[in-house]
Formats: sequence, C-alpha cells, structure tokens
Amino acid sequence: MVFVYLFFFAIGIIFGSFFNVVGLRIPKKRSIVQPRSHCPHCGHFLSWYELIPIFSYVLQKGKCRSCRVPISAIYPVMELFTGLLFVFSFYKIGFSKELLVALPFVSLLIIITVSDLSYKLIPNRILIFFFVLFVLLRTWIPLHPWYDSIIGMTVGFILLYIIAIVSNGGMGGGDIKLFAVLGYALGLKGVLLAFFLSTLIGALFGLFGIITKQLSRKSAIPFGPFISIGAVLSYFYETEIFHWYIQLII
Repeated sequence: MVFVYLFFFAIGIIFGSFFNVVGLRIPKKRSIVQPRSHCPHCGHFLSWYELIPIFSYVLQKGKCRSCRVPISAIYPVMELFTGLLFVFSFYKIGFSKELLVALPFVSLLIIITVSDLSYKLIPNRILIFFFVLFVLLRTWIPLHPWYDSIIGMTVGFILLYIIAIVSNGGMGGGDIKLFAVLGYALGLKGVLLAFFLSTLIGALFGLFGIITKQLSRKSAIPFGPFISIGAVLSYFYETEIFHWYIQLII
C-alpha cells in the first residue's frame, strides 16, 4: 500500500508542476506548450534536471541556476500540495469511480489557487474546461439524486451573484462562476457547506491580518485559496461535518 501512496504522490507532484504552468500562463493568454519552461527573469531555458518537481527547487536553493534570482515559492508549494491531495484522495476514496471525480476536483482547486494568488484572476477557459469535464463525469458517476448536481450549480451561482450585488463588487465574477462549477461537482449540500467554510476561513484570515496589522479593511484578498480550502473540506468531510453539527445542536 505504501507503494500505491508513493505512486499517487509522484503523479501528483508531476501534475502539480504542470498545474503551475496552467495557472500562470492561461490568465496571460499564453500557450501552455510554447515556449519551454524558462526563468522569467533572465529567459534561461530549463534543463530536465531543473524541472524535477520540488527537488530541483531544493537542490538549487530556490534560485535560478543561471542568474541566481530567487524562484517563487509558489512552484514547490503547489507541487507539494497537489501530491498530498492526490494521496489524500486515494486514501479517502480508494480505487472507486469517484476517484475519477476527486482527482480533477482537487486539480481545479490547485490551478485556480495559483492563478488567483498570482493575478487575482480565475480564467473562464479553466472553468469551462472543468465544467464540461464534471458534466461528463457526473453523468457517468452521478450524485444521489442525479439532479442534485444541477441544483448545486444553480444555487452556487445565484448565491455568489447575490452576494456580489449586495457587496457592490466585493465578490469577483471568477468566484461566482467557480462556485457554479463546484456546485455541479458537489451538489446542493456540498456547495452550501463549501461556501460557509470558505467564507468562515476567509473572514478569520482577514481578521487575523487586521489584528496583526498585516492587512487593512480595504486590502484586496484573493478569495480563490479560501474557496479551495472550503471546497476540499466539503468534498471529503461533508457527511462528518453535518453529523457533527447536528450532534452539536441537538
């Protein structure tokens, strides 16, 4: 079983490296194929041994081998998180059809986290690709009942749209469309729980930042990473969280 976990971790960090490219290039409307991976500072094209996920960053001490300019830590961090999420997906779900939903689900969240952290933007092209993928997957591996995906998508979109209007633009269009996509994958209960958790985590982060004077009340904070955390918790722990909540109020 250890070898299976190592396999999923290895696959995860490899995909994580690719997700970095997608999350950093698609918002800029650049090809994810050309040009080859290179240092954004000096243009040095990276050799294969400079592209080994996580390890190359560590061996190079976080700097470009050519110009010695520091490399953004977002690369190894996202690679590591992707590897861990792939392992955790298998740990929670095992070899079942739902694993085919879980892996793209966490992949979407990694990509939009990279994009939102880097540019405060969640591109439509990424959301459309994963929406079509989830429609196909949920047609084959439906929620119970099957129409829960459609309800989840509709409620996810409307809920965020209303908040965007009430907050006068406090919620971005990418966040609204992202919740629609997540709603299709999670269903009604799942998307409501994801919304609650992401809002709670985001509010706590903002409050901590204000208390420590790292943020102000007017600071623009990308919401995508908090949506990702809330969505992961909802996807993997929906039943446990609702059960805990019911036990709490009874």
